[in-house]
Amino acid sequence: MKVLLIGVGGVGEAIAAIAKERNWMEQMVLADYNVKRAEEVAAKFGDPQRFPVEFVDASKQDMIEALARKYGVNLIMNSVDPIFNKQIFDAAYNVGATYMDMAMTLSEPHPEKPFELPGVKLGDYQFEKAKEWEKKGLLALVGIGVEPGMADVFARYAQDHLFDEIDEVGIRDGANIAISGYEFAPNFSIWTTIEECLNPPVIWEEGKGWFTTPPFSEPEVFDFPEIGPVEVVNVEHEEVLLVPRWVKTKRATFKYGLGDQFIGVLKTLHMLGLDNKEKINVKGVQVAPRDVVAACLPDPAHLGDKMSGKTCAGTWVKGSKDGKPREVYLYQVADNEQCMTRWGCQAVVAQTAFSAVIAMDLLHSGAWQGAGVLGPEAFPPDPFMEKMAEYEFPYGMREMTPKAA
Repeated sequence: MKVLLIGVGGVGEAIAAIAKERNWMEQMVLADYNVKRAEEVAAKFGDPQRFPVEFVDASKQDMIEALARKYGVNLIMNSVDPIFNKQIFDAAYNVGATYMDMAMTLSEPHPEKPFELPGVKLGDYQFEKAKEWEKKGLLALVGIGVEPGMADVFARYAQDHLFDEIDEVGIRDGANIAISGYEFAPNFSIWTTIEECLNPPVIWEEGKGWFTTPPFSEPEVFDFPEIGPVEVVNVEHEEVLLVPRWVKTKRATFKYGLGDQFIGVLKTLHMLGLDNKEKINVKGVQVAPRDVVAACLPDPAHLGDKMSGKTCAGTWVKGSKDGKPREVYLYQVADNEQCMTRWGCQAVVAQTAFSAVIAMDLLHSGAWQGAGVLGPEAFPPDPFMEKMAEYEFPYGMREMTPKAA
């Protein structure tokens, strides 16, 4: 397989590091706006033929298409902030390559009732073009990181093997990660974090469809394996837009453990307008406030040696089996020390990256096949989950005691 990797930040590096050991990976082009960063990653691998470096401006669709044609790639892997998704998605279609991303095209809040009704939903742009992709016999596999991605595979697995009827698919994410030397340092792209945490969260209910709530709504405490109790809140996320398309459930939610300090910082950024992704004039220079915030914070790709702790991602499924109530939490725990030792990448980015690499493996082998714009739930889950242990990211399953009605 020949892959054009657009974006060699923390997750991009982890994708390349995990794929490096796989014989099916013939070549992965490391393309980034920051060529120095891409060269830094390539130097770790010591194989310039297999991991060539290229400059790319992800906002320029023609540049992406030119690189894809230059290297004759089979797949374009989108590993940049989702503001560039449309260009990369359309470039893959034009050159006839498989497309993959870990976050779908961006949403736009409803202009009049943002905390009640969805406006433009995550992935709407991509799903509107599904018929065109299907007609051309091409596959766009969207949302194949950890969340969305692995969590969606878990939802499909629960439907296929663990439940007769599902009442709710609830994605729950929590961590006890600490970063030494920083009062505030996100362990993932702050650009993406601002987008998903400050947009109105989406919920799906049978008979009602998708609707929204205010940010950080419906707090609850969830007991995470190997971590313990963490307060989680509603956050906008792709799983809620993906799961109901292929998994029959009465409700779908996503809740994330952010913490009071993190929520406070995000609210302050919003109050000051620093979450704005549109450019403004600053003394004659056009700059997006959110880009300034990102530039002021440390690069998550270089925080691994200062991080400690674990992160847990998983899918809490409630329903019934054989006429009896059942609740199951399918999950994966990534330990930062182990990820740094094994991959040279911090836990959050490594956990995000491994699903993309497993998906590439399954597409290459033919275990996963399809055409159109499809989420991870559209594919058989068993091959993916069997690969998790092989890739040293084994999953766990916790039976939970259903609460009395």
